[in-house]
Amino acid sequence: MRSVWEFHCSEDEYKDLRDRHQKLSYRATPGDEVEDMYELLKEVKKKMPSIEAVSSGAIASDYQRLRVESVCSRLGLVSLAYLWKQDQSLLLQEMIDNGIVAITVKVAAMGLNPTKHLGKDISFLYSYLHKLKELYGINVCGEGGEYETLTLDCPLFVNARIMLEEFEVILHSSDSIAPVGILHPLAFHLETKAESASLSGCDKMNDLHLENTGLVYEVQAESLEGCEDAKESVADATVLTKAADNGPQISTKKEDLTFSISCWLGASERASLGLQDDLKSVLRKIEEELSEHGLDWRNVLYVHLYISDMNEFAVANDTYVKFITQEKCPSGVPSRSTIELPLPHVGLGKAYIEVLVTKNQEKRVLHVQSISCWAPSCIGPYSQATLHKNVLYMAGQLGLYPPTMTLSKGGAVAELEQALENSEAVAKCFNCSISTSSVLFVVYCSESIPSSERGKIQDKLEAFLEKIRSSSMKEGNSPNMLNPLSLYVLVPDLPKRALVEVKPLLYVMDDAETVAEGKPLTRTGNWSFQHESWHDSCINRCIVNGTICAVVLSVTNETAVRLCSEFLGANQKSEDIQNLLSERQMERILRFCICLLDKILSENGFFWEEIVSLRVYYPVSLHIPLDSLSLMLKNAFEEHEEICQQPIFNVVPVLGGGWSTSMDDLITCELFAQRT
Repeated sequence: MRSVWEFHCSEDEYKDLRDRHQKLSYRATPGDEVEDMYELLKEVKKKMPSIEAVSSGAIASDYQRLRVESVCSRLGLVSLAYLWKQDQSLLLQEMIDNGIVAITVKVAAMGLNPTKHLGKDISFLYSYLHKLKELYGINVCGEGGEYETLTLDCPLFVNARIMLEEFEVILHSSDSIAPVGILHPLAFHLETKAESASLSGCDKMNDLHLENTGLVYEVQAESLEGCEDAKESVADATVLTKAADNGPQISTKKEDLTFSISCWLGASERASLGLQDDLKSVLRKIEEELSEHGLDWRNVLYVHLYISDMNEFAVANDTYVKFITQEKCPSGVPSRSTIELPLPHVGLGKAYIEVLVTKNQEKRVLHVQSISCWAPSCIGPYSQATLHKNVLYMAGQLGLYPPTMTLSKGGAVAELEQALENSEAVAKCFNCSISTSSVLFVVYCSESIPSSERGKIQDKLEAFLEKIRSSSMKEGNSPNMLNPLSLYVLVPDLPKRALVEVKPLLYVMDDAETVAEGKPLTRTGNWSFQHESWHDSCINRCIVNGTICAVVLSVTNETAVRLCSEFLGANQKSEDIQNLLSERQMERILRFCICLLDKILSENGFFWEEIVSLRVYYPVSLHIPLDSLSLMLKNAFEEHEEICQQPIFNVVPVLGGGWSTSMDDLITCELFAQRT
């Protein structure tokens, strides 16, 4: 059982107190009222060591939530915010239905009059608050500081209720549009519920009349006493030694505003001392590479963390947080996905990282660390989603039930449905939906999923998206809809032994923007292969408004036989192809991939220089070292005359992949380009 300390305060109460750090994100600031909460909780934790979590009533206020999360993070506590993102009308009704008797003790909004509405129970004001919502857009639960309440009775008050005997009303502001008034209790007593089971505190309070102006007087300002400065601050980041120059292998693209850096350790470089040592070397090398560009972790939008053994996830996480911290990323920590890959099978060490970097730091980061009913929390330096230049990079979503942070029961399909619900909750925070704004879904599937269940995953994804679209249409909405791509990747394991992890990529349109077809041909591609009609069956694409180009290219065993028939013979069976491919034949397949991708880019007016990411997935059953396949790709790019500058690409070894859940492709390419 987790011991919890409750904290109640509205956003405006924060701002009405001693708010010296007024930015949305919070850093420890001496003299700020948040430091009072820090000192109080520090003392509570000292007196009650069993305390593990803090529960707050944040519903929609990022300002409040972020401050509670900051304090909890510094004290090693878990933030609980089970009201977060709840529908305020339903929430207010639920409070009333559950017997919560709460009266207004402060009003500060257009339409709320201190002489009429102070001291009234929320059930009495319910209809009027909704009227004000329609007229002025107020928060019916007072989340914006429209009103504050005092609870006189609720189910937790088992033995007695609070009865006010005497009070006074203080007119804080006599503004003609939105006067501010406070009800200040002077005397009260407790009334046992057994004595008067039928007596309602709300009836008594609603009978109060505040016409007695002798109780009302105006004050010019409030005076709050100072407090001691916070005695502790967030510890400085660990100083890291420089990695050896001949250790990690790194590839990067320097010129564009958004580019990738990937880094891994070749197993042949040195004997691995374990995941922690390998991951430190890789992260150090990436830090050095960022520094060479005049950048740091603040410029990172997304991190793909690949490790060789998910049993060491805790070790990987502990190492990761020493490099990427909230202090180093004041605008928000990068989003992240963590996947186990068969790295040793292709001659790599135990860690492989790919980061998406931007020189333009104009981004919007959603990082909710509180456990709630909304979506899974991200307790640590990785966020739910990052929006940059209309592209929403969403963290990998597991099928976690948010209130308990446990995996949904019922197998892979149930986990996928929950993961999609979580993704939709995150998307709504950016005023979009995964059903209409998604460009690409990458679905990582654990090899633990029985083969008979894999086909149901694809069916569930399509059915879920159609369900949301239909619901939106019934509500009278007719949003612009994209036709998203799907890519399924078979991997050894996922965090928490999950069976699926979903990674959506969305295009968030501006308010006045509509979906349009891709641009007409603006350049000529170099098609070195004789084009045949079946080539088009290898490609799925999503082109948005001439600014986004997403492509999933699938080379199946059958495709490989066609491409290499002159080497393999006419009677060669496709199921045997993986065991017979020579280096020359693989190079031909990779050249085909590059030529076909170039054809799609050129037909839609895109250039290789506009590529943000290009991943090439290949099964380890090919028995090709990653370094060897990377060199083949590099040579294939150099042979292509139209490509003036080799784009960044990341070779990803997997158990299988493809745009169907059979995941038996020979090669799968995932390309994303954006014109800025």
